[in-house]
Order: sequence, then structure tokens, then C-alpha cells
Amino acid sequence: MKYDKFTIETTTEAEDIIISMLDDLGVEGAQIEDKIPLTEEELAGMFVDIIEPVGEDDGRAYISFYLPWGEDHGSLISEIKAELSDMKSYVDNGSCVITSSETEDEDYLNNWKQYFHQFYIDDILFIPSWEENENKDHRGLTIHIDPGTAFGTGKHETTELCIRALRKHVSPGCSVLDLGTGSGILAILSYKFGAGRVVGTDIDICAKAATADNMAANGLADAGFKLLIGNIISDENIQKEVGDGYDIVAANIIAQVLIPIMPHAVRALKPGGICIMSGIIDEKEDDIVRACSENGLEIIETKHLGEWVGVTAKKKP
Repeated sequence: MKYDKFTIETTTEAEDIIISMLDDLGVEGAQIEDKIPLTEEELAGMFVDIIEPVGEDDGRAYISFYLPWGEDHGSLISEIKAELSDMKSYVDNGSCVITSSETEDEDYLNNWKQYFHQFYIDDILFIPSWEENENKDHRGLTIHIDPGTAFGTGKHETTELCIRALRKHVSPGCSVLDLGTGSGILAILSYKFGAGRVVGTDIDICAKAATADNMAANGLADAGFKLLIGNIISDENIQKEVGDGYDIVAANIIAQVLIPIMPHAVRALKPGGICIMSGIIDEKEDDIVRACSENGLEIIETKHLGEWVGVTAKKKP
């Protein structure tokens, strides 16, 4: 399906007001591009592999919205321009230049696929569904993974650190809790390494479809994987559903989230259980070490890969 894409060049100061104005005019699903760093509160609500630096806020923002292709949008665009003009009396909304283009839905939903190709982590081959296996002689583990539009590819150093730690500590039949499951890479590999029970949590409802598809693609549709949608930090129902007694808890999440999530990870572990943590930029390593000590975790291994750190710790008896 084709869409007409319109982009407003504006300022970060005015972006919320413009989004509200578009909503009032019946335009839904607008997309904002700017360089405003996420706040601590926003970071704490996002279970993601990593947030890449965006640079300093330069005050500029671009708001894009999509309308059905081939229809006459002249009246609506005129209304938007009039609202933007009136807005200048009380907020600096920049040039408000509106540019337009035509796009296919696959363009803006799937363009990221051109950057994700099959890759190796040690002897594990990861292949997306839209590629053929380029190495027919590969004898190691093969994982079929589609990250989807909401999650990382698993190719990042932080995920690599987690995978190596899981491989070292997963034992046949053990139980694993994956905090911030995303596309399900760590959950899938936990099963492949021998885990008997795997539970995941994520705050994004999109994780349900992503993990279900990826589990099925790897022959794990009937493995019994349980995914809980909600924030374990603040949601008591999720905390109760997660339960306790896990052999391993894995969390590939940025340090700002790892620290508040750590007490819940420790509570879920059985005495002597292993907590695998990654997503830690090297400058945050001391904060994680301190948090481990404060939460009854004894660090047994620290690994560095580039500027990232993976920490493996054991729950004290």
C-alpha cells in the first residue's frame, strides 16, 4: 500500500504542541526525529539492548505523518499550515516548511532489513528469514531470527556478552528468566543450550508476536516459553507471575535500568543462582559493581568487549 508522507521542519520546543495539533485534526501516528537525550525516567521504562548516543540537542525536530496515497489532502495541509502560522505567536516553531514524498508501507516498515544480514557469534550462525544460508558447510548452531521493527538484531556487543555467559552457565533442564526479552534471542538460545524452562518479560506488546515467530522458526513453538508483558520494576502482578527459584536470570538492558531491576532479579533467583547482566557501558561498570554488592550478588566474572561490559554474579546463600 502506498502512502503520502509529509514532514514538518520545526523545533524541539514546539514538537509536542504540533503533535497535539495534528491529533486534533485527525492525523494519528506522527513520527518525531530529534536529538533530545532520553531522561532517566524514560530510560527506566525501556527494556532495550542499547540506546545509541544521538549527540547534543541542536533544537531542530522533524515531524512526519502518513496519509492515504492518491487522495486530495490539500484542505488538510492548508489547515495544518494555518495552525502552524498561528502557533508562531506563542512558541518558536521554526521554519515549518512542509515537504512531501510518496512511499510504500514496506519502505518505512522494512527498510531496516537492508542493514541486517546473517552473522556469527563464535560458532553460532544467525540468519534472518529473508536470506539464504550462505555457508552450507556450517556445523554449529543455526538460529533463525527476525528482530522486527521494535527490537535489536542481537548483533550488538552487549548481546554477544550475554550469549557467551549463557552458554557457560546454562545446564540441562535449568530454569531461565529473560528480563527484556525483545525478539527472544536469549530465550531461544537458553533452550538451545539445554534449559528446560524459560520465562521472559518485556514492556512492549510487540514482543509477543516477535518472540512467537522466532520461537516457531527455531522449532520451539511447543517449548512452553512464557512471556509476560509489563514492567517488573513497578508491576506487582508481573512480579508475582514471574515467581522465584530460577537458576539463571539474564538481563541485557542499559545500566540505568539494570540497577532498579536488580532487586527483582535477585528475588527471582534461587540461592546460588546466576545473574547475567549486559548492556553496561564501561563508565557505568562501577555503578553496577556497587549495586551487585548492595543486592547480595557476588561477582564471579566480568568481561569487556569494546566499550561494553558483561557482568556475571552469583546470589549469595
